[in-house]
Amino acid sequence: MNVLIVEPGCAPYEKEIHGLREMQAVVGGLIQAIYPYKEPVALVCNEEALLLGLPFNRSVEGGYGGICGTFFLCGLEADNFCSLTPEQVRVYKKKFHHAELLIGANGDELITMKVPPRRKDHPPNQRHPPDPRER
Repeated sequence: MNVLIVEPGCAPYEKEIHGLREMQAVVGGLIQAIYPYKEPVALVCNEEALLLGLPFNRSVEGGYGGICGTFFLCGLEADNFCSLTPEQVRVYKKKFHHAELLIGANGDELITMKVPPRRKDHPPNQRHPPDPRER
């Protein structure tokens, strides 16, 4: 199924995954699905993210607070996960485009700051691709 993967600090990207083992590999452990949206979309994350101390990723409206660790979004079909539609991919890429830094909390409300994401293929402290002439 075609999903949208959202890693901490990175822009979302599409990936084809199949089966429970690949889902667990994406999130780094046991999966947990939450359903914060009216449309048939699941946000699948690591069930033990807080216990494992995974890094803050993004905030999610609707009383869900924040998600730690890598998560993916997929479609829902009856009681099964399925591929996102092209329109859902477009909507959620835009929604989760900016990375977020967790600044603090005010009760149950998270205080975050949106920042430009890094590309998946770039290390966190590298702003530009290395210049091949500098080798």
